[in-house]
Amino acid sequence: MRASRTPGGPLNRFTDKVVVVTGSGSGIGRATAIRLASEGGTVACVDLDEGAAQKTVAQITGDGGRAGAYACDVSDAEQVRATVASVASDLGAPDALCNIAGIQHFAHSTEETLDWWDKIIAVNLTGTWLMSQAVLPHILGNGGNIVNTASNAGLQGLAYSAAYCASKGGVVQLTRAMAIEYWAKGIRINAVAPGGVNTALTAKAAFPDDPDPAHFTKMTTPMGMAEPEQLASLFAFVASDEASYMTGAIVSMDGGLTT
Repeated sequence: MRASRTPGGPLNRFTDKVVVVTGSGSGIGRATAIRLASEGGTVACVDLDEGAAQKTVAQITGDGGRAGAYACDVSDAEQVRATVASVASDLGAPDALCNIAGIQHFAHSTEETLDWWDKIIAVNLTGTWLMSQAVLPHILGNGGNIVNTASNAGLQGLAYSAAYCASKGGVVQLTRAMAIEYWAKGIRINAVAPGGVNTALTAKAAFPDDPDPAHFTKMTTPMGMAEPEQLASLFAFVASDEASYMTGAIVSMDGGLTT
């Protein structure tokens, strides 16, 4: 369906489309779910915190949209398969997937724990792959698309973030590999790469003891931090038919950090 606009009204790029959004209980995921619903989409709000997902759904439905809440640990293969099956049964076969669920942790590499390393890789990278694997059979029949969440940390090195950079670098290459694999079948797979975003996840992030101030030059920009709604606008574009000639792209919105 082509993007349309009513005179003086909003875009309706997702009318009659079902979109799965992970991490939709807060931050970029929540803003993206709300944005897609405002453009006519039926949104499956997936989050580890079901209560948070339900709050997003309540806002969407309160504004006249359609959505459902689903509790899911994206790093758990069985939960992912069951969740996607429930979405297809409840809302209809997905047309698009926005993989936004993610976690981060700062630590000196000599002090980072294996538990944190495994957890970050499991959620950010394996979770993206598991959700994509589960949704692909549905979108193969309708020419749908997947939008992953990379990061400026997947495109450049950042101190105290070895696990996070590794996970997001993996998402970058996962996106490119799957884009090539499925482009002949009409499936688009891209990624958005944010920089710093004003979210609860970012607010709770704590740097390790005795950080080197020189390292922060790669983490800051005069443009400051983005708001989740700014990233949501980019996710909506990349997931829409307006981006029909885009696949395998890693699209930065990071205030110039990776220039």
